[in-house]
Amino acid sequence: MSAKSYVNETLDLIKRVSSRQPIFLQCATEVLKSITPLLDLNKQYEEHAVLQRMVMPERTIIFRVVYIDDKGHAQTHFGYRVQFSSVLGPYKGGLRFHPSVNLDILKFLAFEQIFKNSLTGLHIGGGKGGANFDPKGKSDAEIMRFCQAFMSELSKHIGYSTDVPAGDIGVGAREIGYMFGAYKKITSKFDGTLTGKAINWGGSLVRKEATGYGAVYFANEILKDNKDSFEGKTCVVSGSGNVAIYTIEKLHQYGAKVVAISDSDGYVYDKDGIDLELLKDIKEVRRLRVSDYANEKKGAVYISKVNYEKGTNGVWSVPCDCAFPSATQNELSLEDAKNLHKNGCKLIAEGANMPCTLEAQKFILDSGIFYAPAKAANAGGVATSGLEMQQNANMTSWTFEEVDQKLHAIMKDIYTRTSETAKEFGFENNLVAGANIAGFKKVADAMIEQGYI
Repeated sequence: MSAKSYVNETLDLIKRVSSRQPIFLQCATEVLKSITPLLDLNKQYEEHAVLQRMVMPERTIIFRVVYIDDKGHAQTHFGYRVQFSSVLGPYKGGLRFHPSVNLDILKFLAFEQIFKNSLTGLHIGGGKGGANFDPKGKSDAEIMRFCQAFMSELSKHIGYSTDVPAGDIGVGAREIGYMFGAYKKITSKFDGTLTGKAINWGGSLVRKEATGYGAVYFANEILKDNKDSFEGKTCVVSGSGNVAIYTIEKLHQYGAKVVAISDSDGYVYDKDGIDLELLKDIKEVRRLRVSDYANEKKGAVYISKVNYEKGTNGVWSVPCDCAFPSATQNELSLEDAKNLHKNGCKLIAEGANMPCTLEAQKFILDSGIFYAPAKAANAGGVATSGLEMQQNANMTSWTFEEVDQKLHAIMKDIYTRTSETAKEFGFENNLVAGANIAGFKKVADAMIEQGYI
């Protein structure tokens, strides 16, 4: 059958067996529809049923997590680990603790992770996990007890050559520390099974900064290819977690000015440019909201989410040269994309996973805005996790400069491979197609070479 028919048949399969998983379907649709030129050229992918096998996780683990809160009451949550693909190496992907976590979201994230990890050139497969637990408002003791309960089950399914989780939304250094301590006690092993560890017991320098830095490194390659730079550019960054903070830090180093940030409640506009040290203090030390930034920074204005126009994310109404969606999936709608284009935005680089809707993505590509897709642009975090695994395996540690140089080289290589693949298949400047085809081909070839497993 034609490549288009093969893709549609596979998407129909997803609709039947995963009928209540629209986000996973959205993710799979984007990937599969963009690789049809490769499928047309190479019929062995259909002959070996690669698509049908690839869209089904190798293993999905769902378990109960019970912990005791500070009032002595038992609290129950769902825990998950989606081990999607191991053909390139051990499953690798973060753990997310957030009330919105469900199997749909984790399958989408794990599927994205397969191709993102493929693009890094490191020997790591794709996985994702987490729980519908919200660390916000919980005491350190409650978070510790939850992490210990979560790891009591997860520890049965992970290992440094099997599955290596990391952090994600709601899972930072504190949570990784509690989980690693529990893992060590349960297994009597001190190894590289978790990444994102503290520096003094096996973590890697630059890991905290990596996703944000990497997104800027990738975007900078696009500008360089077009004889431009970040110097003097006005930027908007959504989110206010690790990815957003260190995107801002690297943009400042490149001479750009960031004028807006956001969280789930609203956004802040600061015409003089975001004060990074104040933001770090508010978010990393005091764990407050971006509204508190506006309360403490003269001239900054806070706009609550209730004041957004219907169907939009208010932060994207702020005029800018470059936009970095760095919060969560589907945060940038078609209307947001139109607002950015109308206000003169020239580049959108995704720091979050799939932050643009399919409609927004199509508009961006058609409009001529430079577009750095998440699979490529936000691969810096997992790339540095892979570097942490290497350091753990060798029982050594590298300097900040060494890790940063390796990260920069990986992101530059991802851009080159993505850009060249796009040109090879007639999609010049369409880095979505380039990233999907390059990431898919490596995984699909390995699946054929390793047989039907």
